Amino acid sequence: MNNPIGIIDSGVGGLSIASTIVKFLPKESIIYIADSKNCPYGQKSKEEIYRLTQKMADFLVSKDIKLLVVACNTITVTSIDKLRKDYPKLPIVGIVPVLKAASERTKSGKIGIFSTQVTAQSNYQKDLIEKFAKGCQVLNIGSADLVPLIEKVDFEAIDKVLNEELRPFKEAGIDTLALGCSHFPLIKDRIQRILPGVLVLDSAEAVSRQVQRILKHNRILSSSKKPSYNFYTTGDLEQINYFAKELTMNARIERISLP
Repeated sequence: MNNPIGIIDSGVGGLSIASTIVKFLPKESIIYIADSKNCPYGQKSKEEIYRLTQKMADFLVSKDIKLLVVACNTITVTSIDKLRKDYPKLPIVGIVPVLKAASERTKSGKIGIFSTQVTAQSNYQKDLIEKFAKGCQVLNIGSADLVPLIEKVDFEAIDKVLNEELRPFKEAGIDTLALGCSHFPLIKDRIQRILPGVLVLDSAEAVSRQVQRILKHNRILSSSKKPSYNFYTTGDLEQINYFAKELTMNARIERISLP
């Protein structure tokens, strides 16, 4: 089955997941949509998040996708259950939390979680901490500023914010950091420079493995020798172009307006 995999995100952050899916499944075509015009989602109501998410999902369904990847922690924690209810025939994969992996790999028992404010404050995140990180010291910090700066590719401002917001992790002596926002892997090297010696984990590989398992189970793996990559954005083309090139994603990129 050569229908494409669809990927949605509130912005360009999910490109890190898209590039990892390509490495795991090089024969699969991908359609990616970034709602950068309305980014960040982290400060919106659940109703507004779902309204915007549904527009992206409808667009991708019209492109005959065979599986939908929600490459956004905020959408995952607020909307994935409703998406699965409203699109019952479509396999949907959300962000796979890396807190379990962090709790398994920490040596000191001191773990950090770095995400957006809405994710950090969600019951979803709190339940994960209770489930997977018992016995560990968990520092859960949400950023209000980073996602818009990543969308603008403003590295000077990004570094300034990172130095401030990562300081509590450094002072707490964590040895493992779970990234709880799909935008943050795009600046993983900058995070690592500020927290040398800390193991920094993200969800891209876990999401890709889950996609691979579902496609195999449903017998809908592609056999294409020439997969296509089509990226759409509701925002600035330069932003998505920049990160697509950084991730060596040779894609057709187009700006669109959603109804």
